[in-house]
Parts: sequence; structure tokens; C-alpha cells
Amino acid sequence: MKIDINLSTIQMKGMKILNDKIHTEIFYGGSAGGGKSFLGCLWILTQCLKYKGSRWFISRARLKSLKESTLLTFFEVCKLCNLEPNKHYNYNAIAGVVKFFNGSEIYLKDLFLYPSDPEFVALGSTEYCGGFIDEMGEITEQAYNIIRSRLRFKLEEFDIIPKLFMGSNPCKTFVYREFYKKFVNNELEDYKAYVPAYVYDNPFISPHYIENLKKLDKINKARLLEGNWEYDDDPATLIEYDAILYMFKANYIFSNTDEFYISCDVARFGKDRAIIMLWQGWYIKRIWDFGKCSTKELRQKIESIERQYHVPRSHIVIDSDGVGGGVADELDGCKAFVNGSAMIKSESEKFEEKRKEFEYNFANLKTQCAFHLAEKINKREVGVYEDISTEIKTFMIEELEQIKRKDIDKDEMKIRLITKDEIKDNIGRSPDVSDSMIMRSIFDLLKNKNSVEMFALEW
Repeated sequence: MKIDINLSTIQMKGMKILNDKIHTEIFYGGSAGGGKSFLGCLWILTQCLKYKGSRWFISRARLKSLKESTLLTFFEVCKLCNLEPNKHYNYNAIAGVVKFFNGSEIYLKDLFLYPSDPEFVALGSTEYCGGFIDEMGEITEQAYNIIRSRLRFKLEEFDIIPKLFMGSNPCKTFVYREFYKKFVNNELEDYKAYVPAYVYDNPFISPHYIENLKKLDKINKARLLEGNWEYDDDPATLIEYDAILYMFKANYIFSNTDEFYISCDVARFGKDRAIIMLWQGWYIKRIWDFGKCSTKELRQKIESIERQYHVPRSHIVIDSDGVGGGVADELDGCKAFVNGSAMIKSESEKFEEKRKEFEYNFANLKTQCAFHLAEKINKREVGVYEDISTEIKTFMIEELEQIKRKDIDKDEMKIRLITKDEIKDNIGRSPDVSDSMIMRSIFDLLKNKNSVEMFALEW
């Protein structure tokens, strides 16, 4: 059976890669309206028809969203291909399976990271030839790793290679790091392909759709109309992307009052990183990055930096959650930073008991310090030394973008940040560099606390 389907030039490029025997992972994305859902559904359908008895999947973060959007596109593609329901295929809404007349199947999969199932046990051990993940930016790196490990069903019998097709608009998750940035830097692995697709590349799109995209706010217009990956549409994000980049090109001017500080995020053996930062004022003069090291080695390194730069012990802050407490205990006089401890209140706030509401009511010290750091960066008051390594610079940018307020749309009494585990899911590692930067704020907050003007309350 031969069916003619009109595709855009970009969709044809994507389809060609999807049918080669080189690339096992294909990311197709850019602006809205690029035709990613249509292409993904068409490719899955053609594979089912071509390989009798094959098994595939279509997924999104939420099964409900999948059934209300991508699945409808799939049925439209079936109609264009003259395939009739209950004749050429059957859809079992309860099981979430589409079965074809030739024995091929498509499973609809939910890839949301549920707290009760962090290892995605609910996915089961079902194997697939390949699959399509729509709105890739909605899923975690853990989901991506697990689902691609399932691509091994009868590959030799069909003489095919495993294929994972992914579509998304610009987002600041691991997708940005693993596909877009590697593509831009010519570092994309040979088995991966990135196909930029924009709304203007789609000759079949309605002009009214484009006009509606033009009416969006600045950030969403840049992301959804222009396909600009350097924008984040999350209103919960605390730090502006342009302000983060400014840190690396700022001509930081020192003054005689810029004192030295040391901040250290401590890691366990073989887990996360230990990061030491040397600051002069709000300028990062040097960063030391440690993999596996003992708390003794870390303490000795801090003492060495302390002596070399004449840093007062009271200007050293150590992450004291977990094993970091041991390092802080051995550096008598330093600040022990406990993330979950109470926020620092100025003396004026302590006396002003009559006023019940403060401008900010932070859930803990880390949240308060993160907001202070965000304010400093957004005001272009933070600088970074010129020859910082590319790796640490990349980590810093990615992690600072992940500092976000939790439940911004809810009327919460306490202001909180998204959790460290949520950030790990987004970027695939612990945010150790940004954590060390956040701790620097404690010295400013303590200065503010101890240098308030006395005043009289009127009752």
C-alpha cells in the first residue's frame, strides 16, 4: 500500500534520519508549530506497518496530556493514511494500547516522575523496537535513561537499530545540555542527531497560528516563535539568564573594603563534588573542584587557602549538612551552614513584633541566601575570574538557572525553593557549584543583622 503524505523540507530531513542505520537518538525541536508531533506519529505508524509484529511506544510526562493531544494527532495521521479504526487498528483506551491488523502494537506510556516510583518500576520490563517522546522537556533524565534501556525488541529479526525520537520546544532541562548545547558546540555524539525546526519552516501552518505566537510575552515569544533556547519561560526562576552571563564578562572593580571569603560545599566519598570558592567581595577569584577526597584533605586545603590569602576564620562558611559538619568542627571559628535552619532576621524585625507580615518570609536559611544571591547577580554585582574552566562555567550557568521558587502559583505562608532532588532530576547531577555560591550570602545577611539603627516603637 502506497500513500502520499506532504511533508516540509525539515520534516523530510527528520524522516530520513529516522530511517537510517546510524542514529539511535533523534531530537527534533525549536519553535512551536514545527511539526514534531505529526512527524513522530507518522514515523511510528510507518514502522508498525512496515515491520509485522513489531512493538513501539508513544509517551509524554502525563498520560492524560498524551491522550488529549499527541494521540489525537496520531489518529489524524491514521486518517490521512486511509487507515480505519476497528478495521486496520484497534485502540484499547483502558490498556493504553493500539493494535494493528498485522500484529504490531503501540503502547502509550506515562513518563512522569512519581515520588513513589523514582526508578519507574511501573514501566515494567516491556521491550520495544523504538518510540516517540513528545514534549521531551517535561520528563526527567532518569525517565529518559530508563525508557531508552527498553529499546531491544526483536531488533536482529527486523534488521533495525533501536530508535528514540524526541520532540520539544526550547527548555532548560537536561535536553538543553545533552542535545542543543552539544549541537551548537559541535560535540554531539555520532549516534545522536539534532534537527532544528521552526514554525516558519512549516508551509502547512496557519498564518493565524503565527500571528497568535507574535502576541505572546517577550520570553514566550522568543521561545515559541523564534525557537530561542537561551530563554527560560518559568516565572519561578530567580536569576536572569543575561545576568548570569554578565558575571563572566564583568570588569569587576575592587575597593579597599572588599574582604576575602571562603565558601565550601562538602561532598561524601564518591558522591557529588566538593567545591571550594575564594571570594574577594562578590568576585569569585578561584574555584577548586574535588571529586573523591576525605574531610581531612578538604580541611587541609581550606587551611592552605586561608593562610595564602589571609582569610579570617570568621569569613569561612562550610556546608554542615551531613559530613560537612565534621569539616566545620575542625575549623574552629568558621560559619557552619545548615540549609534547613531558620532565616536570619535583622534586629529591627525582632523588635517590630507589631508588624506581622514581612516582605519575605523564607522557609529556611538556604532559601533566604539564594534570594540574596539572585538579587546580587541580577544587579550585575557578581563577577567570576577570567580563566574559569569551561566545565565549571557550564555547571555554574546550568545550576544558577535551576534556582527557582517552589509553588509560585500557590498562596504559601513560607517562601521555598525547589528541592535539590528536583534539580538533580533536571540537570542530572547535584548543584554543588551553585550551593557554594549561595552560602556566600550569609556574610551579607549577618552584617545587615548586626548593623541596624535603633528606633522606638509606637504602640
